[in-house]
Amino acid sequence: MSPQPAGLRIDGARIHDIPSLYAELDRVLMPDEDWTLGESLDALDDLLYGGFGVLAGSASARIFWDDSERSRQALGVPLTRSYYAAKLARPDVFAAGPARAALERLERGTGKTYFELVVQVFAGHPEIELVLA
Repeated sequence: MSPQPAGLRIDGARIHDIPSLYAELDRVLMPDEDWTLGESLDALDDLLYGGFGVLAGSASARIFWDDSERSRQALGVPLTRSYYAAKLARPDVFAAGPARAALERLERGTGKTYFELVVQVFAGHPEIELVLA
């Protein structure tokens, strides 16, 4: 395995919605790839397994998420509500049951925001340390 990649910093000021989140992740984690990461938590999870981008071949990595509070706000409850509503509007593509249940938890105050879901994906990869700054 290669040494840890250096200088991995997500710029939270660049993030204001889901497309801009993935654009920033592409900028930081996939600068030399000729394709971009899909706008999905599953795609992020796949990326963090380390098979491509700057994580390819790395045993571990530390990623700093600068201005993470700004991202937390941008990817908060209103955006997450819209995210689930869009899924519910496309029952031909997305399973309505899980989206409806997640939206109900969000409305009760017990569900995760999109920001929290992204952090949860990172947490599933203990070899990658995400530092919220």
